[in-house]
Parts: sequence; C-alpha cells; structure tokens
Amino acid sequence: MIARIYVLLLVVIIVPEIYFHVRRHHRKGGYPLWKSSLAWLVCLLMVGYTTYLAMDSDFIPINPKWVNRYLFIFFIYSVPRFIVALCMASGQGFGYPRKRRSLRSKKVGMIISLLIIYVFLYGVTVGVRKLVVKRVDVTVENLPPAFDGYRIVHLSDIHAGSISTSLLEEAVDTVNLLNGDVIAFTGDIQNVSSEEIMPIGKLLASMKAHDGVFSVLGNHDYSSLHLHSKTTEEVKADEQRTIDIQRSFGWNLLLNEHKMIMRRADTIYIAGTEDGGRHNRHQESDMRKATEGIPDGAFSIMLQHTPDSWANHILPETTAELTLSGHTHGGQLSLFGLRALKIVGKKDSGLYCQDGRYLYVTSGLGGLVPFRFGIPPEIVVITLHSSSTGK
Repeated sequence: MIARIYVLLLVVIIVPEIYFHVRRHHRKGGYPLWKSSLAWLVCLLMVGYTTYLAMDSDFIPINPKWVNRYLFIFFIYSVPRFIVALCMASGQGFGYPRKRRSLRSKKVGMIISLLIIYVFLYGVTVGVRKLVVKRVDVTVENLPPAFDGYRIVHLSDIHAGSISTSLLEEAVDTVNLLNGDVIAFTGDIQNVSSEEIMPIGKLLASMKAHDGVFSVLGNHDYSSLHLHSKTTEEVKADEQRTIDIQRSFGWNLLLNEHKMIMRRADTIYIAGTEDGGRHNRHQESDMRKATEGIPDGAFSIMLQHTPDSWANHILPETTAELTLSGHTHGGQLSLFGLRALKIVGKKDSGLYCQDGRYLYVTSGLGGLVPFRFGIPPEIVVITLHSSSTGK
C-alpha cells in the first residue's frame, strides 16, 4: 500500500514535466531556458525527496518539518500542474475547434487547480485550527438512575508532533471548562514515537474530570509499526515509554482491562482494549480479557481506537452499550457533505446505533498531516440518559 502511494506521488510529480517539456519543444519561438530549467529543478528535488521517503525504513521522520514542506509544494505546485497537464492532454476529446481546444482545456485545468489550492491552503491554515464542541445525547435502557445525565468528554487523535501547540492549548482549556464527569481519550497520542509527547506532557496532564481521564492506545502509539530503523529492544522501550507517560499524567490507560465508577449505590464500567484495527499486525485487542469480571446486565462503555471493531468484535463479543472510537479523523476532508470513507460505507464520524447499542466516532483533534476542510477538530460531550426517565 505504501509503495503504491509513493508511485502515485512520483507519477503526479514527473508526468506533467514530461508533458510540458514536449510542448515547449514544439513551441514556435522557443521557450526561455531558465524557466524550463527551474521547472525541472523543482521536479528533480521533489523526486529526490520522494525517493528518500520511500527508502526510509521508518514510516515518517520523527520531526515532520520537512515532510510538511514537501507536502506544501506537492499540493501547491505539483498537483495543479498535473491537473492542468491532464486537462490539456484530454482536451482533444472536448470537441472544440483545433485552435481553441487547448486553451479551453487549459482554463478548465486552471479552475480545478485553483479550487484545489484554495481547499489545501484553507485546510492547513484555518480549517486545522477551527475547534468545535459537539454535544450528543444518548438514551439507553439499563443506565443506572444515579448516572442519568452523566457527561463524557470524548477526544481522540492528538498526534503529537503534528498538532499545533495553540490548538492543543485551546482544546485542553475547553475540556476543563466543560467540567465533564469523565474524560475519554481514544488513542493516537503520537505520530510515531514517545519523543513527540514530551513537549506537551505538562499540558495534557492538566486535563481534569471528576472521575478522571480514561484512555486507550491507537495504531500510531505502537512504535513497532513505524520505527523500523530501531532495534527490537529500542522499539519495545519506546512503546513502554508511551504507556508510562500517559500513566504519569494520572490517566487510566486501559490495556484490555476495565475500571468501575460508582455514584451512590449505582455502578458503571469503562473498558478499553488495545487497538484492534486490521492495520495493526503486532498487537491484538482482547475483548474477553477487557470485560472479564463485569457483572451480567451491568452498564458498560467500551473505548476502542478503531471503529471497525464495533461491528467485528464489540457487538458480538461484549454487551457494551456505548463504544467510543476515533482513528478516521472523519477523512479530514468533506466537500458538499461528501466524505470519502462515508461514500464507501465506513462508520467514520458521528453517532451510530444498532439494536439499542451505540457507537460514536469522533473526527478527533489532529492528524499525521495537519489539514482539515469541512471536518474541523472536535471535542464531543456525550450526555447519557436513561430511557426510563427520558431526557
């Protein structure tokens, strides 16, 4: 999969340069050598860095500064040139007179390119910082009376290393102002390494709720999936540091286990499993272990990073009435209400219900690539209601 992505990147970078080079060669009156040389220089630099990334054994460099600059040039320069070249090459099928079809197809390509540039620039400047708070009410049958109105503040996918400090500060301040009964964090605290968490550790440790912070690991929290340049011992040590750091915050990190919360004589359970996504070949969630000891008929909440686990494992293997997940980021892009994952039928954002049991998938705060258009960073406040008392 990763190899295919790099091949696609190279195609987008190289193909337009070849196309425009051929056109320049046949252009009457020639073409300034410096312009042609500059275009090829940019192309070669982009090809060189793409090749470097493809050959790097790690998923991405721990410091993503140069990766972000590379992506900026790719979407501002390479993608628009590819679109224009594609439209011009396809122009002969538009049915325009010969002298006009190239110009018209070029205009079409430029319009599409300008839209892409606008979406990208908005997404990496305004969209990625436009934090929203969503409020969701969930009514369930066997919620104990003392927990009617119980408020869960749900957040996910911080992606330390990519998220801006200002956004994270705003998010933490917002979480504390919401004064929820409990905070649930559903994974991906980092991109690839525990090193990324250290600069924001004090900030994350300042999040408070009456019943504490509960968390699980996401796929990016397993260094073994991303740091292939490290030895096995180094990778295991890094994964353990990620665990130790979260627990040093005072968080209840749930690794296939559960905790009990009491209100007067009533009790609910919060369970959490290790990441259960198909992408994670090195770790497995264990639903049986996570729920072992929860009494029959007790109300339980499941924290699981990957929403696919809801239908595949949580519904058939547990009795959890509410599952909280992240992972998808809502696709980070929504145009006219259309999201890529939604189109293919994935549960990628929002509240889902099956047989009276619920799943909420948050689009999270950050992402490996700091970009959002139509899918803002979010904090979700989920209020539980008992069906016997109503809202």
